[in-house]
Amino acid sequence: MKPLIAVVVAGSLLFGALDPPSEDVRVGGSQKDRTSTVVLEHSKITISGDVRNGRSDGYQMRSPCWYEPGLDAEKMFEQMSDPVANRGRAQTDEEGFRAFIQQFKDKLGQPGLWWSPAYNSGDRRGAACWAGLEQFVFVPPGETPPSGITFQELAEIARAALTVPEGKVELNPDAKSYVNLPTFVWLEGVGDTTRSVTATLPGVMSATVTATLSDIRIDAGTGSDRAEVREDGCGAAGRPYARGAEFTCGVRYLRASIDRPREVYELTVTSVWPVTVTGGADIQFDPVQVEATRDVPVGEVQSNVRP
Repeated sequence: MKPLIAVVVAGSLLFGALDPPSEDVRVGGSQKDRTSTVVLEHSKITISGDVRNGRSDGYQMRSPCWYEPGLDAEKMFEQMSDPVANRGRAQTDEEGFRAFIQQFKDKLGQPGLWWSPAYNSGDRRGAACWAGLEQFVFVPPGETPPSGITFQELAEIARAALTVPEGKVELNPDAKSYVNLPTFVWLEGVGDTTRSVTATLPGVMSATVTATLSDIRIDAGTGSDRAEVREDGCGAAGRPYARGAEFTCGVRYLRASIDRPREVYELTVTSVWPVTVTGGADIQFDPVQVEATRDVPVGEVQSNVRP
């Protein structure tokens, strides 16, 4: 069973929290100079699935803040006017406190829910986005306010939290290759080639994103004048060397690496994971792409010809 991660409600709403704060959980990873972290603040959304033991590709939500539905008019008024929970505020500014709870009193008897803002503080835009939203919005039944959480945004949260295995680049020959010698390339340690994450707003909706490893792309670390790349026969994770196997996945270097920085070629293997979404509307995401690198020293066989 995959672990369920209750994403943080890290802090209380002004004058009382709709839900008690839970332990802060960060879901994240990095890809070279890109970073991606999901830390949901003031949110009821939970995330489960493959958010750990892998790497993110730095995906960011289009908007890092949104409204979520909360309590009905009666329960909201009861909570916000609780003299015990709000003793400090009421004693400090009794008149201001009465004015504050009046907005909740005005909605008593009306159908609908109070919505409040949440955001991803792992996105540097999140706090400013959240600050631009109203603290409370009363919404009639069956309606979604502007900036209210949608299936699209829920899927984006799951996509941002998704990680995939990086894998380790394996070569044959391993320690050193030579000019014109086929160098087989594959990834080890990929494990399960299907990864999925589900984001759930309890009692409202759920979105699942699934990434499936489809192929790899090989960058020899140099141009076609110095290396021939073969990718047509790589399959999902490359093709390990086997005696007598046809060379269909790897690199054939055409020149030695002695004149390169550190006297090696930096070979990069990018694993490509197309993404699908289930649970609601048809949504398209770009594939997850994660890179792994390996230094490849390439020598040149010398021979002496004697009469």
